[in-house]
Amino acid sequence: MRKITVFSILLFLSFQSGIIAQTEKIDNAPIEKIKEEGLQHSQVMDIIFHLTDASGNRLTNSPGYFRAANYAKEKLAGWGLKSAKLDPWGEFGKGWELEKSYIAITAPYYKPLQAYPKAWCGGTNGLKNAEVIAVTLKDSVSLDAYRGKLKGKIIVIDRLEPYKQSFKADAHRYVDSDLVKMANAQPQEARQQPNPNDTAATRRFRELMAQRGGGQQRVLALLKELAQSEGAVAILSSSTRFHDGTLFTQGGGGYKGTDPENLLDIVIGIEDYNTILRLVKAGTPVKLDADVKTKFYANDLQGYNVIAEIPGTDPKLKDEIVMIGAHLDSWHTGTGATDNAAGSAVMMEAIRILKTLGIQNKRTIRIGLWSGEEEGLLGSRGYVKKTFADPTVMQLSPEHEKFSSYFNIDNGTGKVRGIYLQGNAACKDIFAQWFAPLKDITDGTITISNTGGTDHQSFDGVGLPGFQFIQDPMEYDTRTHHSNMDVYDHLSEDDLKQIATVVASFVFDASQRAEKLPRKELPKPRPAGQRGF
Repeated sequence: MRKITVFSILLFLSFQSGIIAQTEKIDNAPIEKIKEEGLQHSQVMDIIFHLTDASGNRLTNSPGYFRAANYAKEKLAGWGLKSAKLDPWGEFGKGWELEKSYIAITAPYYKPLQAYPKAWCGGTNGLKNAEVIAVTLKDSVSLDAYRGKLKGKIIVIDRLEPYKQSFKADAHRYVDSDLVKMANAQPQEARQQPNPNDTAATRRFRELMAQRGGGQQRVLALLKELAQSEGAVAILSSSTRFHDGTLFTQGGGGYKGTDPENLLDIVIGIEDYNTILRLVKAGTPVKLDADVKTKFYANDLQGYNVIAEIPGTDPKLKDEIVMIGAHLDSWHTGTGATDNAAGSAVMMEAIRILKTLGIQNKRTIRIGLWSGEEEGLLGSRGYVKKTFADPTVMQLSPEHEKFSSYFNIDNGTGKVRGIYLQGNAACKDIFAQWFAPLKDITDGTITISNTGGTDHQSFDGVGLPGFQFIQDPMEYDTRTHHSNMDVYDHLSEDDLKQIATVVASFVFDASQRAEKLPRKELPKPRPAGQRGF
C-alpha cells in the first residue's frame, strides 16, 4: 500500500509539471573518466594562454582574431577532429587594429593619461598638440554655436559624470538563495523579463539601448560629423561604467566596407575626464598631446567562424548533430579573457577530453567558435541561417531535423552552477538526471528562465534546442566585461576546469541518448531586424 501511495504522489507531481519523468540511460563509468581527465589532467589554461596572451585582442577580422582562429583550427585538427576550418558565414566588414596610442595632458601641467581609442576609428596622422574645447549638447540647433571653432581641437562634452563609490566586492558567487530563486522561476516570469541575476541578458539589453540611442545620441552623432568635416583632432569619451583604472571601450562607429573612417574617439577614465572638464569650465586652457595610429583591413570583408567535428559512430545516429560553442571574438582594450576566451577554451578543452578518452560518440559532435558576437551575434546567426534555417522566413533545411542540441558558454570565468532551460520545460527532467553524476562538482540548478545576449539565441531563434549554462558572476559585470582588465590574470583556473568537465559530460550524454533533445514549438518567421532579444 505504501509503495502504491509513493508512486501515486510521484505520478501526480509529474502531471503537475506537465511532464512525465523518463529515466535516462546514463553510463556513469565514462562520466567518471571525464571528471578525472577534466579535473586532474586539464590543458585549459594552456589553451587560453594561446587565445589571449599569445594572440592579443580578437576584434572580428583583425590580425589578432585570425591568430587565435588559426591556432584553434590547427589545435582541433591536431587532436583528430575532422573538417577543421575557418568557415565563412557572410559579409562582416573591415578589420581594424591599434598600432600606436599616446595621450597626455601638456597644459596647464604634464600628466600621462590611460586612454584607449574606440575600434574602427581613424588616427591623428602624427603627433598633435591640441587645445581642448568643451561642447554643450542640447539639440541639433545648439551645434551651430560651434561651427568654425573645431578645427585642430580635441572635444570634451560638457557633462560632468558623477563618481560613485564602491561598497560591494567586485567578485561574488551565487548564494543558495539566488539558485533557489532561479529554480523556482515560473514560465510566465521567464517570458516577462530576464532573470535579474543574468549578466549576459542585462549587458545585451544595455548595449542595444545605447546603440539605438535617444536624443543625446543623435546629437552626438551630428557633432561627430561636424567635427570630422572641420578637421577636429579627436573627441574624448568617459568610461562611466567603471573607475579606478578600468576603462570600458567598444566600437566608435561603422565598420562595413562602404562606411567612412570614423572620427577618433578616445576613452579615458572618469577621473581624468572630469579633471579636464573642470579645468576647461574654470577658464583654464587645457592642451593634450595625441599620437594615435590605427590600421584598417578591407581586402576580405567576409566573417569567419572556426568549425570542426568528431564524426558519430552509430549507423542510425551519426548524421545527427550535438553542438557546442562560444564566441571567439572580443573587444580590443584587453585580450578578451573572460569575454570570451574562457568560453572558447573550455569548449576546446571539452572536445579534447572526449578525444583523449576515445569516447565512441553515437552522434556527431561539432564545435563552433563564433566571430562577430560583440556586434550582434553575427557569426552564429550567419552559420545558423546558412546551415539550418533563415529566421525571417523559417524555411527549414534537412539539417534542421537532424540537429539534437547546442550548449554555450559566455558568462565569464565563473564555474557552472546549473543551466537555463530557455523555456524548454521538456528538458528539465533530462538535465536533472545528467547533473546527478556531477553533484560533487556542481549544484545542478535548472531554471525555466530565458537568458539572452549570447549565441545560443541564434539556435533557439529557429526552433533548435539551445542552452546557456548558469555561471557564477565573479567580476564579470563589475570589472572585466568589455574593459582593459579583461586579461588572463582575471581567470579562475579551477572554475574553468569545472566548466569544461560539466560541458564534456553533457555533450557525452547528448551524443549517446536514444532520442534527440525535445524541442519547443517552432517559432514564426521574424522580419529582418527583429532579433528576438
